[in-house]
Amino acid sequence: MDSPFGLLAELTYRCPLACAYCSNPLNLADYSDELATHEWRRVLGEARDLGVLQCHLSGGEPLLRRDLVEIVAEAHGLGLYTNLVTSALGFSRSRAEQLRAAGLDHVQISIQADEPAVSDRIAGTPSFHRKVEAMGVVKELGWPLTVNVVLHRQNIDRVADVLGLAEEVRADRVELANTQYYGWARVNREALLPSRAQLEAAEVVVRAARERLRDRMDVLYVVPDYYSRYPKPCMGGWASRQLTVTPDGDVLPCPAAQSLPLPRASVRDAALDWIWAEAPVMNAFRGTDWMPEPCRSCERRERDFGGCRCQAFQLTGDAARTDPVCHLSPDHDLVADAVRAANDRRPIDLQLVPRPHRLPEEGK
Repeated sequence: MDSPFGLLAELTYRCPLACAYCSNPLNLADYSDELATHEWRRVLGEARDLGVLQCHLSGGEPLLRRDLVEIVAEAHGLGLYTNLVTSALGFSRSRAEQLRAAGLDHVQISIQADEPAVSDRIAGTPSFHRKVEAMGVVKELGWPLTVNVVLHRQNIDRVADVLGLAEEVRADRVELANTQYYGWARVNREALLPSRAQLEAAEVVVRAARERLRDRMDVLYVVPDYYSRYPKPCMGGWASRQLTVTPDGDVLPCPAAQSLPLPRASVRDAALDWIWAEAPVMNAFRGTDWMPEPCRSCERRERDFGGCRCQAFQLTGDAARTDPVCHLSPDHDLVADAVRAANDRRPIDLQLVPRPHRLPEEGK
């Protein structure tokens, strides 16, 4: 594609939760100089001119931005489809009504499990009941509701009950997304990576639910990379369909790319159209010319694009290596060893290391 259709606007990395699988950067203090309201307005206008159609407002917790309603109204006025990705803490009825009036199109609420004590333990703070209450407000105000659940060895055995909760709150869509091992999830991989038996049991439940709920609710299930024969394409191809703007204005081809040793490109220094087309960070792994073997000669090179660059860097120290998830990768043993270890452990053995509650102060 010549231009992206999706913008992930990470408004802040501040968050009231302490999820041990959080993929946001470990060094949160580096992102305390958040873009001001007028800067986000300019970014949204440049994104629209670039061809963006969808704007996903995320974080951290975007509700911690006091100017969230203004940002939503700006995106709506530009004709962008807006989706709020939220923990729902701070999603009061009055705030929800303001966002509805501003033109917000869709709400996605995360929850950590179907049972209050389990959900609150994983989230690192009491939050379950507020999340469920917020889901009720979303439906009462007429929004489409997506319920997002990050799955891992601590909650995947509860997937049937999670789906039951999604039915109870009348979700239009439920995303059962197995953990991606970036940020704090990488720190906690041993405690999060499920066993093969857990995955197989979950897949049986999900298949049955898809059939039963096909006329009422979309059920999306994402298999963990570590158990795949081939890697997933990175965001549909590096800098191909979507882009991310971080709280301090860095532009990235995917949310996890801040971990890579690549030159930075900021909306504070350049226009978004120039960054998309010309910035080294966007061109580093675009297309297929950069690929090493075995990717370069693989018939799947334009299907999975060598897999995830961030995962390759996390596991090998070289972002240009074939994603070790691929069974053809010379580094595949790094993943195979982790899978073997996960299957040698009982389903829940290890304690999670929670993401710290220490948060950068609000920007301008």
